[in-house]
Amino acid sequence: MLKRVTVLLCLLVAVACSSKPPAEPPVATTTVTFSKDRAAIGSPLRITYKFEVLPNATFDADYTVFVHVLDPEGEKLWQDDHLPAVPTSQWKPGQVVEYTRMVFVPNFPYIGEAMVRIGLYNPANGKRLSLNATEASRQEYVVGKLQLLPQTENVFLIYKDGWHPQEVDSNNPADEWQWMKKAGMISFRNPRKDATFYLESDARVDLFNPPQQVTVKLGGQPIGSFAADSKERLLKTFPITAAQFGAGDMSEITIEVDRAFTPGGGGDTRELGIRVFHAFIEPK
Repeated sequence: MLKRVTVLLCLLVAVACSSKPPAEPPVATTTVTFSKDRAAIGSPLRITYKFEVLPNATFDADYTVFVHVLDPEGEKLWQDDHLPAVPTSQWKPGQVVEYTRMVFVPNFPYIGEAMVRIGLYNPANGKRLSLNATEASRQEYVVGKLQLLPQTENVFLIYKDGWHPQEVDSNNPADEWQWMKKAGMISFRNPRKDATFYLESDARVDLFNPPQQVTVKLGGQPIGSFAADSKERLLKTFPITAAQFGAGDMSEITIEVDRAFTPGGGGDTRELGIRVFHAFIEPK
């Protein structure tokens, strides 16, 4: 009899130790949609995030949205962690929080299907919240797939006069940029159709008052301008008609600033205008 009681107690202890605490109820139903299901390396991709806050949902802090893009083996290709457009501490039951972010597909050595996962976490303590979506593991949820295409699918850009060598962030090899001089020229094959020119850049706003003025020209004719007034990355888009590209086989865009500077530190005598992270031609 004593032996049976001992075995029963051991089984009860084992079950109690192995059981996991019940997961907290989900705080929101989430969906993610992409501007396109097939995206070439280096191309712009619009991602729309939608959170429908569920009844009785409460938030004890402002949570960060983590977004992981993984290959079929589960290796992370890149991430788009960010704060939602409305802080989670302000989310109310029944509220719909929806916003769109633009990203450029990083240059990773992988072509094929990729899985997109999402979650909410508190950077202060790592706590994650439950969502009403298909869970992959540890409150990380599958929200979609992307087909990643080779960079050759894009309009190939040739950086001609007015550019310094490409630089890479030592802490994030996917983060690349080029400083332009007072004017930088980009040449490419004429797409012969309407298109959009994307330009993502930042500037040394601490050195210029008023800010530098940037003019974008196509074939010598201005197609737009803006003030380089952001020390954070600033994305500008410029619509171009097929007629503006002209009839030639090649087209050329020139980016000009009204003033440049020389860093000076460590003997750096380069002429610098603005720092360009992405330039891209997207035919329609």
